[in-house]
This record gives sequence, structure tokens and C-alpha cells, in this order.
Amino acid sequence: MHGLEIRRLRAGEEELARKLFQVFADVFETDHEELPPEYVAGLLRRDDLWVLAALAGDQIAGGITAHTLPMTRSQESELFIYDLAVRADLRRKGIGRALVTSLVHAARAEEIRTALIPVEPEDTDAVDFYRAIGGRESDVKMFLFVG
Repeated sequence: MHGLEIRRLRAGEEELARKLFQVFADVFETDHEELPPEYVAGLLRRDDLWVLAALAGDQIAGGITAHTLPMTRSQESELFIYDLAVRADLRRKGIGRALVTSLVHAARAEEIRTALIPVEPEDTDAVDFYRAIGGRESDVKMFLFVG
């Protein structure tokens, strides 16, 4: 998409991050707690949390979040992508691909070579998207423990 800027949000950009988190809630159709600015600032200060926003002019087109996971089998880390969302009115314009590509490129600059993202098998649009941008499928199942 022409005029798209993708950047990692940092402390001082709490309002933009809060707007991005609302985009996630809207796209995923989930409830969204209004997070206090101090909490969001704390998130954005973390080097192990990646929050990237795709900006089209002064509007948020989408975003991606990921967590750096240090490994115990070697002195390296992997990236766990948690959220990827693009506003419904801006889909199929390359924004999702640009977000993943930007994140993976930035992670490689920090010597993180592997990125993982969980996808529910019935979310065929997401499965097709990740295949189309070069993701390799894994047969791993995830289990939730909620307490």
C-alpha cells in the first residue's frame, strides 16, 4: 500500500498504542479493557515485547505484536507472534505481509531467526495467508490452561 509506514512503538507513544489495541479488539471482535497510560508505557518500554503499527497517514491500518522468547537449548531467542490484525476496510493491500516482513526483518537484525504464530485450523483465511507469505506449517498443537 502506498504511503504506508510501519514502525515499532516505544514509550511516549501510549495513545497510538492504545488506538492500535482497540483495532485488535475490533478486528478480533473481542472485549477490550481500556488500559491505563502507565500500563501501556510499561509495555512499550519492554525490549522483549514488539508492538508494530502500520500507519496510513494519521490512521492505524493494522498492527502486530510479538514476544521474544529466550531459549534454553542455545544462546538464542525465538519470536512468538501473538496478534496480527488489519482493519477490514484495508485488507488485501499488502499490509499484513508488510507487517510480518518488517517484524521478521527487525528480529533478524537482533539475531532472532525463528518466528512462530499460532493459527486455529478453522481460520482458513489466516492459514492461507501465512502459507502465501512463506510460512511453513507445523503440526504442533497448543493447550490452554485457564485459571
